Amino acid sequence: MIDRNEYIFGIRAVMEAIEAGKDIDKIFIKKDLQGELAGELFNLIRQYRIVTQRVPVERINKITRKNHQGVVALLSAVSYHSLENLVPQLYEDGVLPFVVVLDGITDVRNFGAIARTCECVGADAVVIPERGSVSVNADAVKTSAGALHHLPVCRERNVASAVRFLKDNGYKIVAASEKADINYTQAEYTVPVALVMGAEDTGISPEVLRMCDTFVSIPMFGRISSLNVSVAAGVMMYEVVRQRLAADMKVL
Repeated sequence: MIDRNEYIFGIRAVMEAIEAGKDIDKIFIKKDLQGELAGELFNLIRQYRIVTQRVPVERINKITRKNHQGVVALLSAVSYHSLENLVPQLYEDGVLPFVVVLDGITDVRNFGAIARTCECVGADAVVIPERGSVSVNADAVKTSAGALHHLPVCRERNVASAVRFLKDNGYKIVAASEKADINYTQAEYTVPVALVMGAEDTGISPEVLRMCDTFVSIPMFGRISSLNVSVAAGVMMYEVVRQRLAADMKVL
């Protein structure tokens, strides 16, 4: 159920929200929406690179029965950051960078739990893609225990381009994979690090895996062969902290 304070409906109202700089998670648009005013909306969407989804009108009617004109914008619960701006700022501030990249995480509870741990360990940001990812809504903020109000969230066009950008800027890309031969404690985290976690069902996408520098796994000794992704992320994040503290490096 979407809270009424989390969305704006109507073509003109949504256009005004975009122009006013509202943080919009995505816009649902009726499949056959046309017209001059709709054309103006589409131009704004392209200009501001807002994620959209064409849906049957029944999908929009489930959100609101009011005069939505075939358009509903879901508001984001946080203000998004840009890696392009964040990465140089971290170097300028003298921070030893540490970011967590989530590839295909769609469960809001897992995302909230990961964000909470990110904030607790002092990670500099969590990176998610525009599409095929969880929405940063009120439920995510609640699950994160409010951590998403403090942790920068970078929503990039796709994970591959984000990883490429981090790699080009001196980050070591560490991927968590059940098939890896290296124990997660054997990787080096005392350098600028981007930790990549994939979805529990599909894992990290092949395109992203090809750009990773190191593949690590968490040893399993029970009958179940894998951890919940939020738990696995927490285990690995605290190894980053452990190594940096042992090396007497700045964690936060």
